[in-house]
Amino acid sequence: MQSTQPSNQGQFTEINSSSESSQTKGMSDNQEAQSDELLALGSIYDEEEFRKTESMQKGEIHLCLELPHNFRLLIKGQVCVEYGISFLPPLVLSFELPTDYPSSSTPVFTLSCKWLSRVQMTALCKRLDELWEENRGNVVLFIWIQFLKEETLEFLNIKSPLKIQNISGQPQCKYGQNPAVDTAVEKSKVQELDKRAVQEVDPHTDILTQLLDFNEIQKQKVFDGKVFSCGICFSENLGSKSLLFKECQHVYCKACMKEYFQFQIRDGKVQCLTCPEPECMSMATPAQVKLLVSQDEFARYDRLLLQWSLNLMADVVYCPRVSCCMAVMIEPDTTMGICPSCQFVFCTLCKRTYHGLSLCKESKITLMYELRMLKDAAEKEEKELLEKQRKENEKQLIQRAADELLSEDWLKENSKRCPSCGANIQKVQGCNKMTCSSCKQYFCWLCLAVLSRKDPYNHFRDCSSPCYDQVIITTQIRPTCSTCRQPLQP
Repeated sequence: MQSTQPSNQGQFTEINSSSESSQTKGMSDNQEAQSDELLALGSIYDEEEFRKTESMQKGEIHLCLELPHNFRLLIKGQVCVEYGISFLPPLVLSFELPTDYPSSSTPVFTLSCKWLSRVQMTALCKRLDELWEENRGNVVLFIWIQFLKEETLEFLNIKSPLKIQNISGQPQCKYGQNPAVDTAVEKSKVQELDKRAVQEVDPHTDILTQLLDFNEIQKQKVFDGKVFSCGICFSENLGSKSLLFKECQHVYCKACMKEYFQFQIRDGKVQCLTCPEPECMSMATPAQVKLLVSQDEFARYDRLLLQWSLNLMADVVYCPRVSCCMAVMIEPDTTMGICPSCQFVFCTLCKRTYHGLSLCKESKITLMYELRMLKDAAEKEEKELLEKQRKENEKQLIQRAADELLSEDWLKENSKRCPSCGANIQKVQGCNKMTCSSCKQYFCWLCLAVLSRKDPYNHFRDCSSPCYDQVIITTQIRPTCSTCRQPLQP
């Protein structure tokens, strides 16, 4: 008994040592397999697709699926709308490799996506588990990636158009042709969805906007990396140095388009920022214009574009003051306009100072002509009372027009018009520095020059001024020669 006890103890020690050695070798093999797998993935995929955490054996794979040609989104609502897209946001496979992978355990993973439902991602998670069982003991990440990237659309039976319910933000995809997906859907009715399937989008967010924005960003990246020939200077440029008109797909270099935009903006032709191709009417977007021109040029473009748009509106006029020109909304059933900027009150018909019920100057001539036409066209057989009433009305209208003309003649002889707003101003007494009672502008009574608000009397102290030292003189000066400053003979 004593002789066999040391022998058994030695055998037990030998077995333990062999087991520890086997475990150590297994861990070493796992670590080597993991390192080789991650190194291979890093060489196959770029930094945007494969992101590895340096301190731990985990990372993320971002997989953008290759969509069929002419793939479309169908937005379901009160009115169904379709959008053509080339890119959808990626499937994101987040993984962590346990120490006994790939010999025993599967990678710990989650699967997330903006445009797939949790039911669909649950089906994908189940398929990834099946792929692990089929390849147990071997590295499986690349097999998973290939399946997700190349077979997801077919596996989930997703075809164009992809139906999106814009109200809830959840994509509505039909099932019925793939047994794996149908089984996952049926199981989801009685079991919880796979916790590894993560829905990135809140149900109340606008999924459509996110999908369309991602599509535009990816299309721009593809465009930036291609080489195009400028349709103006015929030079070869990368897309990042070119401008694409989206409606017609014509491409020009940014240098040529910058000069073209600047020229049109300087000339005030903001509605002419179209594709330079003859007879092509594709418009440049404000974002494209802002990208190429200076801040001041874009501000002018924005202002003129707004003004051009307002000109197309029948209920908008502009303040007649040259120093203002603010857009003014016309109130219904009135001809009075009030500028919201300078508070100038004017007639919306003749663009002069508001004259109440008095006729516009142009309207008086038209009225006299119409009265003569009415008089000549009157039929002799009209009743005496109607003829008498018409003549009385004519007399009143003619008298009214005559009174208006007399009033204007009196104003011409006894008043002068403000050089700023055109209001009639009468001088009663005081010096020749006048203040308009309508717009409060200072001006000279003698030569009607607009005076400085800071120092209006400098006009009369300036030796080069035709009104020098005449601040109190009441007679109007004669015009002077622009060269010698001598008074001109009448």
